[in-house]
Amino acid sequence: MSSIVDASGIEPGFANPIFDSQDTFRRILDAYAYVGRPQTLRSEATAVGPLAPATVSACLTLADFETPVWLDSRSDRGDVRNFLGFHCGAPFVDGSAEAAFAIVADPTTMPHLAEFHLGTELEPQTSTTIVVQVPSFTAGPPVRWRGPGIQHEASVAIEGLPSWFWEEWQLNQELYPIGVDVLFTSGNAIIALPRSISMEI
Repeated sequence: MSSIVDASGIEPGFANPIFDSQDTFRRILDAYAYVGRPQTLRSEATAVGPLAPATVSACLTLADFETPVWLDSRSDRGDVRNFLGFHCGAPFVDGSAEAAFAIVADPTTMPHLAEFHLGTELEPQTSTTIVVQVPSFTAGPPVRWRGPGIQHEASVAIEGLPSWFWEEWQLNQELYPIGVDVLFTSGNAIIALPRSISMEI
């Protein structure tokens, strides 16, 4: 039997995988260093199904064969699974609490934050990083962020989040050093929200 994978129906990944993934990784690091400041990804990947270019770029850069991935109901499709399986070698898990990396294409139906893996006191780095795709970074209710990476405070207006999100985020922050981290994506831009950041509406 042939072991060759038929990739004819799978969207291409980065045009220059090494350079593009390195550039995207630097911009993700910048997003965590300058919290609340949008970072535009120069190495833009092609959209895959419901996943916007920045979401796809984050997956190509952060997911690999050692990264259990959970997909929400909107992103859990054959074309997305085939793409991530082919380009990243990522294993998929059925439960959000099992995921190292979670993709949320429809924030209105996302699990509550406590349903993801929060890490442990001995291994806080094992918590879930949640990639949350939203319509925009400017049309939502303004929320003030404070903490490491922010000089005074940042006003961020993420659109499309469930009504409970910010209340639960504050509880998540109070668990520090455990707790989830979030990487928001919109179009070809990202904003990072580390677990160390507190907020006020």
